Amino acid sequence: MTTCTPRAAWLNLLRRLHFSIGLFVGPFIFIAALSGTLYVATPQLENALYHDALYGVSDGARQPLAQQIAVAQQATGGQLCIHAIRPGLTDNETTRVMFADPALGVSENRALFIDPRTLQVKGDMTVYGTSGILPLRQWIDYFHRSLLLGDIGRLYSELAASWMWVAVLGGIALWFYTRPKRRIHNQTQNTRRLHAALGWSLLAGMLLFSATGLTWSQWAGGNVDRLRTAFGWMTPQVNTQLHGTAPAADPHAEHHIHHEYMPEMTTVPADYDEVLQSAQRAGISAVKLEIRPPRSQDKAWTVTEIDRRWPTQVDAVAIDASTMTVVDRTRFSDFPLMAKLTRWGVDFHMGVLFGVVNQLLLIAFGVALCVMIILGYRLWWLRRPAVNSFSTLMKCWLSLPFSGRAITLLAALLLGLALPVMGGSLLLFVLVDTLRWKRQVLSAV
Repeated sequence: MTTCTPRAAWLNLLRRLHFSIGLFVGPFIFIAALSGTLYVATPQLENALYHDALYGVSDGARQPLAQQIAVAQQATGGQLCIHAIRPGLTDNETTRVMFADPALGVSENRALFIDPRTLQVKGDMTVYGTSGILPLRQWIDYFHRSLLLGDIGRLYSELAASWMWVAVLGGIALWFYTRPKRRIHNQTQNTRRLHAALGWSLLAGMLLFSATGLTWSQWAGGNVDRLRTAFGWMTPQVNTQLHGTAPAADPHAEHHIHHEYMPEMTTVPADYDEVLQSAQRAGISAVKLEIRPPRSQDKAWTVTEIDRRWPTQVDAVAIDASTMTVVDRTRFSDFPLMAKLTRWGVDFHMGVLFGVVNQLLLIAFGVALCVMIILGYRLWWLRRPAVNSFSTLMKCWLSLPFSGRAITLLAALLLGLALPVMGGSLLLFVLVDTLRWKRQVLSAV
C-alpha cells in the first residue's frame, strides 16, 4: 500500500466518502428534493382544484354545528364514527366533518365538506394527517415519504435524511482544504466552484431538512424520540383523562397523527356547539380549529388550534362535556424552547410557517439542491479516475494512522446505532465499492 501523509489520508477518505454518498444516495436526495418541491408548490393548485368543496356561499346566517354534523352523518349513512370536526369559521369556508373509516389507511379520514349556511354537502373525499391535505397533495406526500411503496419505501427518505448532512459538511470541508490557491478557469473548476457555491448557500437548509426528516423516519425517529424524552424536549399534550394521571407526551405530536380505526363513544351533535363555545370563552381564538370528541366516558373533549403559520397558534384545551368546564390546557407560549423549535422546524419543512414566502424559499431550495446534485455528477464525470488509480473506502480508511482508524470506526459505530439506515448503507457502500474495484481491476488485466 502506498503511504501518504495523515492529511492526505484524511482527504482521500473524505473525498471517497463524499463520492460514495453522491453515487448511491444522491439519486434518493434528488427524488426527495424534487417531490418535496412539488408538495410545497401545490397548495394553491389544490385549493383551486377542490374549490367547490372548500368554499360555500357567503350570504346568509350560519347554521349550528349540530345541524351541519347531522347532514354529514346522514350522507354517510350513520355508520361511521366522527373522528374530528373542523368548523368553517371564516368567510365562506366549509365545515369539515371527518369520519374514521376502517377501509382507509393510517392517518386517513373520510371528510365531508358542509356549507355552514346552506347545509349542502360540497364534497366527500379522503384527507390526510393533521395538515388535512387533500388527495392531490396526499399522493405527492406519499411519493415524497415512501415512493408509494408503503413502510418499506420509507427507507429511501430515511436514507436521504441520514446522509444529506454528512454530504454537505463533507463537501464544505473538501472545498476548504483542496480549493486551488489561484483562480483557474476551465470546465472542471467552473463546475466545482458552482457546486461548492450552491453547497454553501444550501448548508443551513440541508442541515435543517436532515434533522426534521429524521424525526419523521421509521428507524432513526425512535432514537430521536428517546433523546427528546431524556432531555425533556417533548411536545406538551393536553390531558384528556377525567380521572387519573396525565398521559405521556406524544413524541409525534408535531407530525401527522397516526391513528388506527377505533370506535368512539356516542356523542350528541349539539355538544359540538357547546364545546366550541366553551373553548372560545377559555381563550381559544384561532379561526382554524379542530374539535375531537372523547373516545370513552372517562375522557375529555379537545379543542385544538391548528394554525401553523407565524405567529403559531396551537393552543389546546380539554373540556369535560358534563360541566362544560376546561379541565386542562396547553399554551404554545409555555412550550419548552426545543419543543417550539421542533414545531417551527417541521412547519417550515412543510412550507406552511411563513405562508407564500415559505413556499418560495423551499421551491428555490429544492430546485437549487437538484441542480447541485446534477453538477456533482458532472464534476465526477469530468474528473473520473482511470482504472489503475481507482480507490475504495476501505483502502482510504486503512491508509489512516491508527488513531484515525479508531476514531472513525467508533464514530461509524455510534452513528450506525443512532441512525440504523446510515449504518447499514455504509456497510453496503464498502461492499459495493470493493466489488466494483475488483471487477475493474480484473477487466483491465
